[in-house]
Amino acid sequence: MENTHAIKITTRDRILRAWENSMELVRDFEIYSKEIEDDNEASKIFAKFAEDECCHASKFRELLHRYDD
Repeated sequence: MENTHAIKITTRDRILRAWENSMELVRDFEIYSKEIEDDNEASKIFAKFAEDECCHASKFRELLHRYDD
């Protein structure tokens, strides 16, 4: 039996989800870096990861704009 009601997930859908996930990680890592007071190294690592993930989110956002133009 053929499924004529299947939902098709597009490349744009995947990029949007990746961008949303990436932005959430930026927020989480930034919060962790500020909350950690007992381990300066861990705090710095989370701060660095927040910056790195911000770059990823930015690239996903650029891709989204390409699909929307």
